[in-house]
Amino acid sequence: MPSLASVPGLVLAALVLVGGSPPPADDLAARGWIWPVEEVRLERPFIAPAHAYGPGHRGVDLGGAATVRAPAAGTVAFAGPVAGRPVLTIDHGDGLVSSFEPVTSDLAVGTDVRRGDVVGTVAAGGHTGSGTVHVGVRLHGEYVNPLRLLGGVPRAVLLPCCAALSPAP
Repeated sequence: MPSLASVPGLVLAALVLVGGSPPPADDLAARGWIWPVEEVRLERPFIAPAHAYGPGHRGVDLGGAATVRAPAAGTVAFAGPVAGRPVLTIDHGDGLVSSFEPVTSDLAVGTDVRRGDVVGTVAAGGHTGSGTVHVGVRLHGEYVNPLRLLGGVPRAVLLPCCAALSPAP
């Protein structure tokens, strides 16, 4: 698995929560997912929408890809065209579902896959450029940043209240 330092173009912003909730107890990075492509090149990051129907980018685009591997064990839930582009979806259980587009696959719905199995080939179509695959992940139906499962997002840091940050007179 590549380290974050070896992911070209990947810029991570530190998250600061002041008076917010602590991070979720479920540490998704601990689930042991692997990168679905051999060489990781982040072309476009996850951008959460402001609300369920708002604009955003509900996944990451990884460039330089020819084949796609299963990031974790699961079962093929869908393989076929959606709005004219080939899509592959894997149900990993526990409410986690990954999707890949544009990806063609010979796997039938219901096929069990192991972590690291080649599950498809990057095709053309969709919003990505040639050799680029869009990777989306849903947790209990809600899109989450796939980098959370791949160890690519640092944990939030809680800082003391604003008064504590003011210099002493």
